[in-house]
Amino acid sequence: MLPQAELHVHLEGTAPPELIARIAARNGIALPDGLLSVDGRFHFRDFLHFLRTYDLAASVIRTSEDYRDITYEYLSGIARAGAIYAELTASPDHAALVGLDDEQHYGGIAAGIDAARREHGIEARILVSAVRNFGADQAVRVAARAAQRPHPYIVGFSLAGDERVPPSDFASAYAIAADAGLGCTIHAGEWQGPVSVRDALRLPVSRLDHGVRASEDPALVHELAARGITLNVCPTSNLALGVYRSLSEHPLAHLHAAGVRVTLGSDDPPYFGATLAGEYALCAEQFGWSEQQLRALTAAAIDAAFCEERLKVVLRERLHAQ
Repeated sequence: MLPQAELHVHLEGTAPPELIARIAARNGIALPDGLLSVDGRFHFRDFLHFLRTYDLAASVIRTSEDYRDITYEYLSGIARAGAIYAELTASPDHAALVGLDDEQHYGGIAAGIDAARREHGIEARILVSAVRNFGADQAVRVAARAAQRPHPYIVGFSLAGDERVPPSDFASAYAIAADAGLGCTIHAGEWQGPVSVRDALRLPVSRLDHGVRASEDPALVHELAARGITLNVCPTSNLALGVYRSLSEHPLAHLHAAGVRVTLGSDDPPYFGATLAGEYALCAEQFGWSEQQLRALTAAAIDAAFCEERLKVVLRERLHAQ
């Protein structure tokens, strides 16, 4: 029950197959062909196929109630394993594709956050994410709506999707988000190499989701440490998608030893067989990190979180009290 905090998890990607099936049945729709393997797990072969499978699963999430249930079930599960805080990456583009407006989308997520807080004591906030493959103009529209703060739980802006579309294409969207006071992060350095991290660092970001390929460039690792950029690292996801073949190859320990600030995330848990608590356990077992070092990861996540400072004070108190 070590206190944990998570900054890198995609909300639609937290829903396991059985929850997606329940939601589809409630909405009176069939599960999309090709979504599941014969063993009942999500079916994908590689990263781009994973993105398509993710979209298929998200397509059955149709109502504010669906988003409430997904949020509540995920937060409740990680709270029972020790989590005290999470930032949930939400995709208004996916919600819009099924006809939900921002009020319905974020209202459902907020209802799930409130229920999980009441019943399990966990806190959470929302990151609004644009999708690279939907284009720069759409990202600008997403950022502009997020900048208007359609819900008080919205604290940050992110960019996910196909990393082959470079970060520099989205400079205008990030300028809008940053000018509005939203915290900024971006997926980089997962499938594309160090150059994608360097490109991302030209944006007004304080965090990177993944960022592990920076380890291939010692000067870039030094820059990340010197600038205090936080990497939200997901080792199990990296292995499941073939970014690295084994944990012995994974650069998390090297980046940490080099002074780079790191946190742990589960990314899309049921797709990769990951859990937040499992990522902490992996670091203890694979890298020999002590309880003090693991607590430092939680402290780093609280420091890097985009939530209000008064909530950070409460979270730090909980970390030290448990």
